[in-house]
Amino acid sequence: MDMVDFREMPYSRPDMEKLRAAYVTGAEKLRDAASCDEARDAFFAVQEAESAAGTLTSLCMVRASIDTGDAYYEGEQKWIREQNAALIPVRKDYTRALAECPFRADLDREFGPQLMKLTDARLKTTDERIMQAVVREGELTAAYEKTSAMATTDFRGESCNFYGLLKHMESTDREERREAYHAWAALYEKISPELDAQYDELTRLRDGMARTLGFGSYTELAYLERRRFDYTQEDAASFRRQVRETITPAVAGLRERQRRRLGLDRLCFYDEALLFPEGNADPIGDADELVAKAQRMYREMSPETAEFFDFMVRYHLFDLETRPGKRMGGYMTRFSDYEAPFIFSNFNGTAADVDVLTHEAGHAFQGYLAMRSIPVRMLSGSTAEINEVHSMSMEHFAYPWMDSFFGENAEKYRTAHLIGAIGVIPYMCCVDEFQHRVYAEPTLDAKGRRRAWREIEKAYMPWRDYDGEPFLEEGGFWMQKQHIFLYPFYYIEYALAQMCAFQYYGRMKEDRDAAWQDYLRLCRAGGTKGYFDLLKEGNLMNPFRPGTVEASVGHVIDELNSRY
Repeated sequence: MDMVDFREMPYSRPDMEKLRAAYVTGAEKLRDAASCDEARDAFFAVQEAESAAGTLTSLCMVRASIDTGDAYYEGEQKWIREQNAALIPVRKDYTRALAECPFRADLDREFGPQLMKLTDARLKTTDERIMQAVVREGELTAAYEKTSAMATTDFRGESCNFYGLLKHMESTDREERREAYHAWAALYEKISPELDAQYDELTRLRDGMARTLGFGSYTELAYLERRRFDYTQEDAASFRRQVRETITPAVAGLRERQRRRLGLDRLCFYDEALLFPEGNADPIGDADELVAKAQRMYREMSPETAEFFDFMVRYHLFDLETRPGKRMGGYMTRFSDYEAPFIFSNFNGTAADVDVLTHEAGHAFQGYLAMRSIPVRMLSGSTAEINEVHSMSMEHFAYPWMDSFFGENAEKYRTAHLIGAIGVIPYMCCVDEFQHRVYAEPTLDAKGRRRAWREIEKAYMPWRDYDGEPFLEEGGFWMQKQHIFLYPFYYIEYALAQMCAFQYYGRMKEDRDAAWQDYLRLCRAGGTKGYFDLLKEGNLMNPFRPGTVEASVGHVIDELNSRY
């Protein structure tokens, strides 16, 4: 499909009848195939139909994210969810035909075994018996997005959403930080009855789907849905233990030095974002200026990144600035038919804006490369454990260009970024352990969840001081993480990936070109192999092996001990 500017991409309802027919015909042709060529042709015909529908679905999702109050796209998303659920029986029949294809071994040799591993997993995780539950889950997550996006409060005469308040929570004026923090907490407390009700239903719904499909718990289903073929719940618990033993004490030391730097008797939550008494490094320029600086950076970084980012700019493949009613958070998605990534964010004038232009651009860069070189679309992206290596490593590769974004405060930014990268890992483990707890006890009520969160939080982040804010002291902080609502069990991947990104960062200090070539090879591999094999492809250590956490972060801790 010829590329067009994002602002001019035409949207129409995906042709679900055409997709249904493609599944039915594809299943018939796979079963009747007389050669590998016929089986391959059947597979690619279905992929073409899926890509067409997926492109329009992504476009609808982005436009609904940009304005959660847009009734048209809200209605379109609801219609798409219902249609996708209705397709479950024919999609599963096609998936079974692919799994049982007489030329499966030939397809394995041509595309690698990962395609059929994904196919086998899909058979176990989809079923027409959960059609209505899937629709309801989509309705609940959409309701969560709208509830959180529409929440605003008046702060010092300004109407602020959650992102707007975060800017004030980095002020050098402690009273401003404290007021913004209490306004932020009050805003969450205000909408907490709605969020609790949504999550109550989500946990029970997901547990019910898992049991309908024959799983002992939703956790088992989620691991398979997230394509965790290489590690188990016990492995995740072992990794979290390494974090508690190695990273939690290191971060506690950094927080104590931060307290002394800021001249405080105690470091409260609303102080954590301010790392320097004179103020954090904020980027220089508005969104357009930051994109222009990013374009210069990527042109200088490598020929591959130059081509990629010029493409992003030429076709306006961004929506970056925060606005009332805009969905929270940031993400990268793809418009497959255009072979185009898209970056969504909420700029708020802090260093996080630059983080987006490196983190989400890392995802987008990998997608740009893989969509052009890997013929099987479902193999162009990997699992989140690898996908987040693409993004987090790009943040470190961008360090030499931070002078352009921050001027004389560039070194301050790099220090703060490193502190943030290591400092957030215990929190990531909190989110993971919390979700394991919730889905082990899906009948937990709101108070039970808050107690569980606070208990877990104290183990991983003993420095956290909520300054007596009752809602957070009771454990309400968990609900500010949208992944818990929208993408269950998606979060430990960030911590696993950061181990790998730190490995690349350590290697950059020794031989940047070699580190870049390893990274480039990993990006180009997409999801053609499993997690552990892709680690080998990128010349990376396995985070689950004892000692890997310490080996990955040791040089970062040493660097921060010498500069902060």
